[in-house]
Amino acid sequence: MTLLDEGRRRAAQMSTRRDEALTDPLHDERTAAILGIALGISFAVCFLTGLYSHFLQQPPSWWDVPSGPAGLYRVTQGVHVATGLATIPLLLAKLWSVHPRLFAWPPFQSIPHLIERLFLVVLVSGAVFQLFTGTANVLRWYPWKFFFPAGHYWVGWMTIGAMMVHIGSKAPVTSGALRRRVRPDPPPRPGHLGRRGFFTATAVAAGLITLLTVGQTVGPLKRFALFAPRRPDIGPQGLPVNQTAGEAGVIESALDPNWRLRVTGAIHSPIEFDLDGLRAMPLRTATLSIACVEGWSAEGVWTGVSVTDLLARAGVAPDRTVRVEVVSLETNGLYGRSNLSPSQARDPDTLLALDLGGEPLHLDHGAPCRLIGPNRPGVLQTKWVTELVVS
Repeated sequence: MTLLDEGRRRAAQMSTRRDEALTDPLHDERTAAILGIALGISFAVCFLTGLYSHFLQQPPSWWDVPSGPAGLYRVTQGVHVATGLATIPLLLAKLWSVHPRLFAWPPFQSIPHLIERLFLVVLVSGAVFQLFTGTANVLRWYPWKFFFPAGHYWVGWMTIGAMMVHIGSKAPVTSGALRRRVRPDPPPRPGHLGRRGFFTATAVAAGLITLLTVGQTVGPLKRFALFAPRRPDIGPQGLPVNQTAGEAGVIESALDPNWRLRVTGAIHSPIEFDLDGLRAMPLRTATLSIACVEGWSAEGVWTGVSVTDLLARAGVAPDRTVRVEVVSLETNGLYGRSNLSPSQARDPDTLLALDLGGEPLHLDHGAPCRLIGPNRPGVLQTKWVTELVVS
């Protein structure tokens, strides 16, 4: 027997096994269609909430980022991470249901079929990449050298584009599978799941992952957050921190008695305040959350000076043209600076916080003062603030 004949024989065996597998309800078109719809919905929700997070962190110059609703980012980022984690068992189930088709021989039958298969490679690879890197980010584990937000953002667009192509190409098959008259499934073989058991196991896995992690942002469920990498009630003054003052290298400058808060930029003349000067100004208290891109969030009662009052003291009336850059004592980090949009600068609840929970701000939470405002990602709630630059 020649090598060519042996290859043909093996291909025939693979084709036979594939045809046999496709008669199993777990691998038929209806199972794949139902899982595909569930996966498409979860990916769409995850993509849209992730897109909102991206544009909050890196807003276009023309967008006046709104300051409310105050807890919107907390909700959207919590949903983003929760749906991303719940998507993992959905993706595994989908790949299991269609794997006999993934390795068909020949791999393509026409040029349009080849294009469809290439987009499928992009879809599967992108989905695995997004879920792996997203989970690693939640765990604060970065075994790569690229900048995670940029990589996650662009691969997200590639994946959602490939998904749209896949949905379009499979729409007739999906529609036909769902409309076709359903026949009772044969009894599953001993030791095997039937279709109903397979769907139930997938739903239970997704539900358990959600239940055991979502407590990091949903307070009433925090006691069930066994798999959550962060507990939102553990940390100085009852709130977690991602970076301590020591890690940021600001202990000496933050404790310096000569520390001053400066207001500079497009004003008549720069002004500055020491800590006593800030405390002598009218203080405002607001209940605001810290919501991290990693999925955890926690709420605190903050007291401090409203940015609008500081701008007024500098002779600036906040309007639709005033933007403020917030500068930290931290000079080497990625988030040592952040920006307030005109709407955020005008919001009276955008504070330079001095106290948390009725006590002076802990150094690891940003003392002498930190920015805290509504509807902002945690990475933009700048700590150890030393300057406001008006533009």
